[in-house]
Order: sequence, then structure tokens, then C-alpha cells
Amino acid sequence: MKLYTILFCIFIFSTHSFSQNLTGQELLEKAIAYHDSNNNWSHFNATLNITMETPNSSNRNSKIDINFPKEYFNLLSTRDSTTIQYTIKKEKCIISMNDSIRIANQTTKPKRTHCETAKLYKNYYTYLYGLPMKLKDAGTNIHDKVEYKTFKGKEYLVLKVTYNETVGSDTWYFYFNPKTYTMEIYQFFHDESKNDGEYILLTEEVTIDNIKMPKNRAWYTNKEDKLLGTDILKGK
Repeated sequence: MKLYTILFCIFIFSTHSFSQNLTGQELLEKAIAYHDSNNNWSHFNATLNITMETPNSSNRNSKIDINFPKEYFNLLSTRDSTTIQYTIKKEKCIISMNDSIRIANQTTKPKRTHCETAKLYKNYYTYLYGLPMKLKDAGTNIHDKVEYKTFKGKEYLVLKVTYNETVGSDTWYFYFNPKTYTMEIYQFFHDESKNDGEYILLTEEVTIDNIKMPKNRAWYTNKEDKLLGTDILKGK
């Protein structure tokens, strides 16, 4: 028992020491090396099939085609009897006929044009499923200090990220396994002093286009610890 305690203390001490010497950029590079060892993200060309499970609501099934070399993005999403489709070919935006009719029948003007909505979906999905590689994008500020935190009883190396004003105003924290550098949690705040925003638990993995992506993303509120929904990525 004494030997176990000594070894545990040595492990904790060495991990703490290592995290103190590791910069934010170095941690990010190690995480990217784990998730995208062949640097495939920049020319990603594959399909994501995602089921979103939401408490007290029916599932939403989405098929997302992303082809960076051809500047192509297509979202086909179905919930119950409603289907929406948004397509971006280079700078051209296309909306499905069914959703065009829905928008035309709205009595109030939509807040966004269909092209703006299509780009919003593209940015949303390519950001989430492009992590941690997307943290190398322009306007992303990687904080130099790597923190060592415990979240739900497990230790992590934590990377703090903020963005230039033109990119975003939220503060993000990315939690990495200290042994493998797997991204296992991320968390964002609109105003950290209010403990608002959400945290997302990432479990299991799916490899798509040689990139290791989280299979399950469970979204919770920071303040109430309430489950909002789970995105499930299906492999090929």
C-alpha cells in the first residue's frame, strides 16, 4: 500500500511539473498530433452522419458533406417530417425547395438570409469536428499557461483560448488527457463570472478521413449541470 501511495505521488508530481513546463502552443501541437497525425484536416473530404438526441424531443439526423479542396459543404438534416438542406459551392449558396417554401411563407422576415444560415451551419460543424486543429485558425489566441485541473474526478491539462473581437467573444477551455493528449472535454463561457455557457463531454472515437473525432458529444449547462443534448457521430 505504501509503495502504491509513493508511486501515485510521483506520478502526480511529475505530471504537475510537466504541465508547468508545457506551453499552450506545445500542448496544442501534441493534441493535434494525436487527433490528426497526418495533417489531413486542411484537405478534409468526407461525410459526417450525426444523430442529435435531445431530452423530450425526437432525434435529428444530419448528413454533412465537407470537401475543402472543392470548397463544398452540404447539410441535409431531418427531424420528424421536416427536412432542411443547405449547400455551399465555393461562394454560391443553395437552399432546398422545401425550406424555400417554408421561408417564403413566414410572416416575419428571417433574421438571416439562407446564405448566412448556410455559412453559420458550415462554420458550426467545421469548427466542432475540426477541433483541436481549428485552434490554429487566425484570430485564435492560445494562452501560454497550461493549467492542471480536476474535472469530475479526473485530471486534465487545460488550454485556455480566447478570440479576437472579429472572431468571437466567448472564453473557451479545452481539457486534454495528460498521458495521450486526447481532447476529452471543452467548455465555454459568455461571462465566466456568471458561470454561464456550457461544457461538452467527449467520449469514444470515430476515425474519419484518418482523423480521430469524438463519437459522442454530450452538452451540459455550466450553471445547472443540465443535459441539453448529445450528438452521436457514426462511423463508416
